[in-house]
Amino acid sequence: MRNALRCYASYALGLFGSVHIAHRPMFLSVEPASVCQLHCPECPVGQSALLSNGKKERNESSPFMPREVWQRILTEAKPFVHTIQFYFQGEPLLHKNLPPMIREACEAGIYTIVSTNAQALTPELAKELVRAGLNKIIVSMDGITQDSYGAYRIGGNVERCKEALRWLDEAKNALPFREGAGVGSPIIELQVLRLRTNEHEWDAFRREYKKMGADRLVFKTAQLYGYANGHPLMPSDPRYCRYIKGADGLYHRRPISRGCFRVWSGAVITTTGEVLPCCYDKAHAHSFGNIMETPLAELYNNEKAVAFRQEALRHKPSICHECWK
Repeated sequence: MRNALRCYASYALGLFGSVHIAHRPMFLSVEPASVCQLHCPECPVGQSALLSNGKKERNESSPFMPREVWQRILTEAKPFVHTIQFYFQGEPLLHKNLPPMIREACEAGIYTIVSTNAQALTPELAKELVRAGLNKIIVSMDGITQDSYGAYRIGGNVERCKEALRWLDEAKNALPFREGAGVGSPIIELQVLRLRTNEHEWDAFRREYKKMGADRLVFKTAQLYGYANGHPLMPSDPRYCRYIKGADGLYHRRPISRGCFRVWSGAVITTTGEVLPCCYDKAHAHSFGNIMETPLAELYNNEKAVAFRQEALRHKPSICHECWK
């Protein structure tokens, strides 16, 4: 509670350019794996793309988080972090020790979330995730038919997603919950990107998601690259797009409000232990340092971190230009 108050106070004062108050993150996004088996066209990991600063998105030399990095994160985070999201860019279920990582976080009293394309899920893995005490799992499924799904989730199978939802639902209803996981855990959330390729199925998703085994349905707008002259994935209805056509005939990012609480309240930690300001730093361009070399509390309040937050208030970093928060 004390850390949360310090976090809110630091943010409030930061809005007025006032005194910085040292605090620690309330939540973390931890990257179990920096690789993925799909090739989504707007995902730099799936496409193995090079970003403008020349850094490759996936870290080929260390695609999975080592045990020692995870142990350092957990040791330093458990006194003040209330939520750990086990995802960043890669596919977390590819890490063979993900269930034990979740179990250890849950035993430390931390709320746990996993986001997955579900292609690697099996009936046994579904049971392991439930036994581990996972609180919430997000399954991305951007189409009900293989044609609509495969238009974005290239290399994936929509039927595997549907099977995964059923396996998760069966597991959580059949297995005893771990103490502290909560009744009805994990919450199964079906997440759908709003794309032109699936817009004709949005109503069907609303009708069918519970029948498929999900507890919740969430639609998200899609981040697109090279959108200035339009994009084939943009929904027909501009209300469901992050970009709007300007008087110059080009598409521009919709204006966003001043201030960003996310970079005050959380951080991303990569497979190698780099601490990043948020999930939009896909090229690791704004790293505060490495948790294996410097304690998280110090990294989170060093000169780089403080300077980035002040710049983020004015949306100056390039990664802020694509944010939808």
